[in-house]
Amino acid sequence: MSDSGDSKPPSTSTEHINLKVGGQDGAVVHFKIKKKTPLRKLMNAYCDRQGLVKGQLRFQFDGNPINDDDTPETLEMEEDDCIDVFQQQTGGVWVL
Repeated sequence: MSDSGDSKPPSTSTEHINLKVGGQDGAVVHFKIKKKTPLRKLMNAYCDRQGLVKGQLRFQFDGNPINDDDTPETLEMEEDDCIDVFQQQTGGVWVL
């Protein structure tokens, strides 16, 4: 039998995914993470880069909240998907 050279190690590009995190101010931060990495790491890195407190923010993907243990794989994220970030708002007042 001859070795045709078709057996290649898995490509690292399939292990990683590029994601965008967009804030309310319109700023977009790009991240490249492994598909099995908990999104907690991405959210913490975003907060560090932007100088924000994670407890005061809400991260959403496709309109659904993101939990710390969610991964791009479990949320079925695709290349260049965008995560939305919102300031957490508690309470509120109606002014008439």
